[in-house]
Amino acid sequence: MEFLFADWLGTPAWFWLAFLGIVAALTAFDLGILHKEDREMGIGESLKLTAFYIGIALLFGGWVWYAKGGEAGMQYYTGFFIEKALSIDNVFVISLIFTFFAIPAKYQYRALLWGIMAVIVLRGLMIAGGAALVQEAYWVLYIFAAFLVFTGVKMFFTSDHDPDIGNNAVVRWISRHMRVTKELHAQHFFVRVPDENGKMVRAATPLFLALVIINLADLVFAVDSVPAIFAITTDTFIVYTSNIMAILGLRALYFALAAMINRFAYLKYALAAVLVFIGGKIFVADFVLGGAKFPPAISLGVTFALIAGGVGYSLWKTRGQEAPA
Repeated sequence: MEFLFADWLGTPAWFWLAFLGIVAALTAFDLGILHKEDREMGIGESLKLTAFYIGIALLFGGWVWYAKGGEAGMQYYTGFFIEKALSIDNVFVISLIFTFFAIPAKYQYRALLWGIMAVIVLRGLMIAGGAALVQEAYWVLYIFAAFLVFTGVKMFFTSDHDPDIGNNAVVRWISRHMRVTKELHAQHFFVRVPDENGKMVRAATPLFLALVIINLADLVFAVDSVPAIFAITTDTFIVYTSNIMAILGLRALYFALAAMINRFAYLKYALAAVLVFIGGKIFVADFVLGGAKFPPAISLGVTFALIAGGVGYSLWKTRGQEAPA
C-alpha cells in the first residue's frame, strides 16, 4: 500500500495507475465491444464517439481539479484544448497517408488504434525526457518558448503543401530491406507469401507501412505540442494526461474531420496565434511580471477563444463548399 502513495514525478503512484487503468479500459471497450469487426465508421457514429471521448476527458479534468487544485485543473484543460486543436492538422496528414496507400475506410480504424497505442508510449518517452531537461535546467523552457513563437510566426506566412509520402526515406528503407506485398491482406500488418522459389516467407503489407508513417508523422507534430504544454505547466502528470486524453479520441474524430477537412482552412492561423501566445507568456511571466505565474484562467480563456474563433471563422468562410474527392 505504501507504493500507491509514493511520489512518482511529483504525483502519487495511484494517480498514474488510475489514469493508465482508464486508458486500458477505454481501449478495451473501443476495440473489444464497439469495433470487434472491421467496418467503415460513418460521420454520425464518429461524432457520437468523439463526444463520448471528450466527455471522459472533461470528467477526468474535473477529477484533476478536485484532487490537485483549481490551477492544475485549468492547466489540464488548457493543454487538452491545445492538443485537440493541433490534432486537426494531424488528421489531414493521416488522411493523405491512407489515401496514398489506398487503405479502405473499414481498415483505417484498426491502424489508427495501434498507431495511438504506440503514440502513448512515444509521447511518454518524449514528455519524460522534456521533464528531466526542465528539472535540470529551467532555461530549457526559454528554448521551448522561443521555438513555439517561431513556429507560430512561420505558420502565419507559409502556405500548406502535401507531404511527399512516396519519397519518404522510411518508406524507401522498408521497401528495400523488407518484403512488402503490393496488395492489402484485410486488416493484417504481416502475412506469409511465397517467394520466387515457392517458399513461404513473412512480408509486410501496405497497412503496416501506413502505420509506420502515421507514427512518424505524430512524432513530428509532437515537436510542437509537447513544448506547448510544457510552456503551460511543468507538472509531468498534467502534461502527459492532457496530451494522451486528447489523442485517445483522435481515431474517432478522424472519420468526421477527414470528410470535412476543407472546412477548417483558416484554423491554422488560430493555431499559430495560440503557439505565439503560449510561448510569449513565458517571457512575459519571467521578464515583465518579475517571475510571477501567468494566471492560468487567462491562459485557458485566451486559448479556448482563439481556437473557437478559428473553427467558427473557418466554418463560416467555407459554408456551402463541397468536400474534394
